[in-house]
Amino acid sequence: MNLILEEIRKQNRRVFKNFFDKHYKELVVYANGYLFDLDSSEDIVQEVFIYIWENADKIKIKSSLKGYLLAMVRNRCFNFLKSIKITDDYEFLEFNINLITEHVFDSVTDEDKKIVYHQILKIVDTLPDKMQQIVKLKFLHNYKYSEIAEELGVSINTVKTQLKRAKLRITELVTSILILLQIH
Repeated sequence: MNLILEEIRKQNRRVFKNFFDKHYKELVVYANGYLFDLDSSEDIVQEVFIYIWENADKIKIKSSLKGYLLAMVRNRCFNFLKSIKITDDYEFLEFNINLITEHVFDSVTDEDKKIVYHQILKIVDTLPDKMQQIVKLKFLHNYKYSEIAEELGVSINTVKTQLKRAKLRITELVTSILILLQIH
């Protein structure tokens, strides 16, 4: 039996506060890896701690308390993403599957794909305006390089360069997301 959990069951506020202080920041960083939204990440972690405080007598831990915490935070992140109705027809995700690598998503669940998709949309929204426009015209509207160049008043080489830079940026960030999802 975990001694910390046993003390929390006895409503030991000092032990709970130390437990909270020790794990809070790390769990927020972990949640933020899924959500890329600090406020929501903090809310989820606080909800987990409230749940533990209020339901300690019902909690049965088969592994470690920290593993239990991580699983709770991850599950609540998934639930949060579902609650904000992250949906797609995999059109944008397909773009990213092709953009990143051909095999990186072979063993990924649909739920994890939705998380990655959500993060990719956030990444695209953080790109510089011109780069963002080029990416959206190319992969959401199927424009050709020449059509993008004409639409935005830039050269075809600028379009290619911006797409290459966007690919590098998205790939780098999605790789870190996949690592967080423990996908190999």
